[in-house]
Amino acid sequence: MQHGCAMLHRTNPADRRLTQVTAMSYQLNEQFTAASRQFADAAAQFNRLTLENAETLFGLHLSTLNDNAHATFAFVNEAIEVRDMDGLKALWPKGAQVARENVERLVSAGQETLGRTVKTHEAIAGLAKSQIESATADVRAEAEKVVKATAKTTKR
Repeated sequence: MQHGCAMLHRTNPADRRLTQVTAMSYQLNEQFTAASRQFADAAAQFNRLTLENAETLFGLHLSTLNDNAHATFAFVNEAIEVRDMDGLKALWPKGAQVARENVERLVSAGQETLGRTVKTHEAIAGLAKSQIESATADVRAEAEKVVKATAKTTKR
């Protein structure tokens, strides 16, 4: 028999500590992975909300531009057909009316843009708050587990 084969294997305390450190590292890696996944999910939700808002606002402004262009070109067509001063006098109030309606549409679109943007930002803020609260609770729970596990290993 060889000299080392017949001896019993002794447990080295350093090996046990290394195993415990590896287990704690694994726990921290899992916690980091879960937090990263949660962050990526939240970022995807933020992007979805932002893109939906941008799409809606683009459609709103495009519609407003279309309405204003139609009204303006209709007025220009009338103005082209004016041949005398009486026609020009009658056209002046119509031009003011078209301009006023165009401005009202622009202001209305601006107000709706502001309202929709505020709602989107509120939704994003609520989402961020819930994500932060959830992450904080998860980190706190994992940290308490690690502290308890460390306390048990140091008592041995």
